[in-house]
Amino acid sequence: MGATSAAPLVASLDATAPAEPPARATSLATYGRGIRLLVEHHGSGTRDSDSPGGPEPEKYKFSGAKRNGEERRLFEAYLERGDLAARERLVQRFLPLARQLARRYGSAGEPLDDLIQVASVGLVKAIDRYELDRGTAFSSFAVPTILGEIKRHFRDAGWTVRVPRAIQERRIKVNRAIPALTGKLGRSPTPGEIAEHIGETSEDVLEALEAAVAYEPVSLDTAPGAEEDDETWAQSVGSEDPGYELVEYGATLAPAMRALPERERLILHLRFVEDMTQSEIADRIGISQMHVSRLIRKALEAMREETVPD
Repeated sequence: MGATSAAPLVASLDATAPAEPPARATSLATYGRGIRLLVEHHGSGTRDSDSPGGPEPEKYKFSGAKRNGEERRLFEAYLERGDLAARERLVQRFLPLARQLARRYGSAGEPLDDLIQVASVGLVKAIDRYELDRGTAFSSFAVPTILGEIKRHFRDAGWTVRVPRAIQERRIKVNRAIPALTGKLGRSPTPGEIAEHIGETSEDVLEALEAAVAYEPVSLDTAPGAEEDDETWAQSVGSEDPGYELVEYGATLAPAMRALPERERLILHLRFVEDMTQSEIADRIGISQMHVSRLIRKALEAMREETVPD
């Protein structure tokens, strides 16, 4: 019902209605005022033209004409005269709207206090960018601005492991396509069916599904089961690394090796690193096998004395 026809209709109802008891007459008057306010605020809801460049909807015209006087004065004070106190009052006035929008994403895994802060930043940006002369209600302009700021927060700060933005957006498409295809097919869709639905390749779909794990990866210190004494993921995939023990031995024996004569260091290298026999070492160096045995024993005793504390 249009604004030009609804108000006279309400007035005619008031004029022609038979006398009512006082209580009912008061209720009807209140109801009539409510209809007038709704019509004045929302307008007819039709357009003069459906073309992109046509006039704005009637509801914007009426809301612009009847906008709350205090709200308009605050915007004029801030946007035209730079009054920061007016800006602060506008923030306080619309802060409940920001909180309400932040609570929509309260179950998405982010702390609600963080989401409210992000939504408040979006509200401030909306106030700074609002154009009073356009005649649109501020809430109609602020809601997409605040929601965009919240979604940007999830995109930039919500991922534990940073992935490219294109993959993040593709993951959103995949997440939307899966329930739609499940209801249509009566079963879980295949990657190929998802790819056809969103216009991507099967490889892109698989990449998006794998990237979803990066949003909130599982800690290696957690257990796969519910029991506290269950083996953690780190324990299930790890193993004893012998390299650590060799590093420790190397750090301990290095000073003792440097204290040995060059020939004895060579003999120990050939015996324990290249795994040569004493006879092979003797032929290599040009001494007897008995002499090699005595040199090995002598070098090991010297190293033992060097490494064992007094």
